[in-house]
Amino acid sequence: MNDDIPNHRDQQPLHELSVAEARAQERDERALSPRLFGPSDARLMVDDRAIPGPAGRIPIRVYRLDGVDPGPIVLYFHGGGWVLGGLDSGDALCRWLASAATCAVVSVDYRLAPEHPYPAAVEDCVATTRWVAAHADDLGTDASGLVVAGTSAGGNLAAADCLRLRRDRLVRLSLQVLIYPPLMPNARTASIRMPDGGRTFTAASVAWCWRHYLSRPVDAREPEAAPLRARDLRGLPPALIITADHDPLRDEAEAYARRLQAAGVSVERTRYPGTIHGFLGDRTGAADRARKQIARAIRRVTPHHRRSLRPITRPQHQPFPDD
Repeated sequence: MNDDIPNHRDQQPLHELSVAEARAQERDERALSPRLFGPSDARLMVDDRAIPGPAGRIPIRVYRLDGVDPGPIVLYFHGGGWVLGGLDSGDALCRWLASAATCAVVSVDYRLAPEHPYPAAVEDCVATTRWVAAHADDLGTDASGLVVAGTSAGGNLAAADCLRLRRDRLVRLSLQVLIYPPLMPNARTASIRMPDGGRTFTAASVAWCWRHYLSRPVDAREPEAAPLRARDLRGLPPALIITADHDPLRDEAEAYARRLQAAGVSVERTRYPGTIHGFLGDRTGAADRARKQIARAIRRVTPHHRRSLRPITRPQHQPFPDD
């Protein structure tokens, strides 16, 4: 579920753990895992801050290259099923991304469930996006090249961010990067019914995450909790959507990509064969290709110029079904 931690088959599935046990397991895995993206760029400057939020200060971590025009600003929302993770869980990925995409990255330590259920995380991400748009000069660039990106639950929050802000006159989002996001509680897709095959992130794990995130049944009908329920997707920013082949969340993310396209949104979308949920943090060729695809998409976003993404299906990748 987290972003720079490799998948281990000896992890205990989330649905078998309490929240405290799941958080302890995540911390242990992060402590034992090597840095997957190599040493940090020597030009990288990292700054921890806290900004005003709807319920107090929101911790953020800003990554910039010293002496280099940072290009776009990427707001990064970490994964962890809305229950796990924080600034440290996505730190290696953010360091790599700032260097590889020549961008500024703002990682957001949004409030976690179940202590802070929906919509707390959405509110924190929206507040941070608005703050960054208003303070882009502090990051050495401007707000015309804003990107929101997230893995897993963070992808859900990035999609919700776009839904909330599409008509905001002060925030212009140029790209949304959604990496194997959960977009529909109680989904009845083919992928959610797949045999787990020994994988630790299963349909039961998905249900565990939603159960802790949504404190009221009525919340499951809210588009900012379940973006696939949004009736109108017109006017949203271009999207890069990445899915994993053997992931219970695969089909709902791919359905969202098709709905975005039907609404006239430019979408670049790829399913990586042979991969599982959370593969972006693995030491594999597929993970390396996916990270580079993300960096390329971000580099195409230039401040002062909103450029549509070209729909791409690369021969080494598996296209979505029904295309």
